[in-house]
Amino acid sequence: MVLRVMVVGAVAALLGGAIGELSGGFAGTPVLAAETSSEFNNPRRHYRISHPARLTPVEAEKVYQGLAVSLIAGYRAGGHPVAATYRSWRRVNTAPYLSAAHGNLYLNNYINGAAAAYGRFEKSGTLPVGAVIAKESFIVERTGEVRPGPLFIMEKMPERFNYVSGDWRYTEIQPDGTLFGETRGAGAERVEYCVACHLARERYDHLFFVPEAYRTPAPEGP
Repeated sequence: MVLRVMVVGAVAALLGGAIGELSGGFAGTPVLAAETSSEFNNPRRHYRISHPARLTPVEAEKVYQGLAVSLIAGYRAGGHPVAATYRSWRRVNTAPYLSAAHGNLYLNNYINGAAAAYGRFEKSGTLPVGAVIAKESFIVERTGEVRPGPLFIMEKMPERFNYVSGDWRYTEIQPDGTLFGETRGAGAERVEYCVACHLARERYDHLFFVPEAYRTPAPEGP
């Protein structure tokens, strides 16, 4: 079962202090599950939220801080090594940002040491083997409902791992820690759309970047 967190009242109430009244639990269907088995096993894009709340950076950060403990615990429940460590990495966005490319989920991008160049964004060049980017996500509906989204992971693998993906391995972890799919691994067909989408960014080593208004300062160096 998947971790879901519900807000009592509307987003306005949540931002006014109701975030401390979040009720938690494991219930419902996987947050990324499509309406049919075929769509679930062969998704063509990210599960999409039709009516997301449009939050300011301050509001989005406040919602995230109220959700973070449950969100991280859910990812870690599956035992994936990145889920256990990514929160000690550098966050390259100043506040959670709404990502239309990820189905109107709010995202935070974390990078490990090997992926440090990613913090230079369009000037990052080709990242080395061992570089890992972890994108945690959560959903805020206009109705005031808040719930966790998946953890999206990109890991640069050795040459010839997968030519089409630029040797990136895409992994998607459900909010309860279960594996949704992994390139050349279990459920690989479920993350093929990740490969196809990022292929459009081949000139940038298949990478998308944080919106400019949310970027942390670039590290010093060439």
